[in-house]
Amino acid sequence: MNIIGFQFDIAWEDKRANFATVLRLLAKTGPDKGSVVVLPEMFGTGFSVGKGETAEARGGETEQFLANTAKEFGVCLIGGAAICDRDGRVRNEALAFSPTGELLAVYAKMKPFTLGGEAEYHTAGERPIAFRWQDCTISPFICYDLRFPELFREAASAHRPGLFAVLANFPGKRIHHWVRLLQARAIENQAYIIGVNRIGSDPHNTYNGRSLIIDPEGEILADAGEREGCIRARLDLANLRKYREGLPFLDDLKR
Repeated sequence: MNIIGFQFDIAWEDKRANFATVLRLLAKTGPDKGSVVVLPEMFGTGFSVGKGETAEARGGETEQFLANTAKEFGVCLIGGAAICDRDGRVRNEALAFSPTGELLAVYAKMKPFTLGGEAEYHTAGERPIAFRWQDCTISPFICYDLRFPELFREAASAHRPGLFAVLANFPGKRIHHWVRLLQARAIENQAYIIGVNRIGSDPHNTYNGRSLIIDPEGEILADAGEREGCIRARLDLANLRKYREGLPFLDDLKR
């Protein structure tokens, strides 16, 4: 299975500009049909947290863009947005769409970033989720979730994902944490992990990317560095199954 992540400088609260950037990067990369493509957290607006000014209603323009773009390029596309649901609460979500434009899964960030004021405006999600794509189970998470290994363990225990996808706006001043935490989550849960971060700056932080694809033993397969661009890898899922059978650590989670 092919996976791709795009890191770029998210234009602050400018969806039209950010949508254009995603389309440009996809056209330039020319992903194989059926690839999994991952975008950063809140890719359409940046990490704009407030009284819901940038949040969208369910089925809004970002969801429509993701659905149409997945269909146009024939990929499984995962992107993030702040969504105001029917209950009136705003959640920071990761949304996955199939190459037919079908909504495959919605994950709500379980750990809003309290230090950045997010917990005041975004309602926390209740549980990890997973969805099946091709021969792989994929579990998405969002940025600050990465600091809470119990969330990944919960997903591993319930779903045994072969791939974790972490969408982020992770500040440059703590980027060394980002790298080590991604490696730890991969090793702990015997899974591939793709972490997609942004570059550039917003009114609150600067970001230096380091989007990564990491294998189940913690080895870095792809590193985007600090510039706009993509990471890509082909996951060896048959080898992952053999690795888990040889070292069945996950079987002991419920003992």
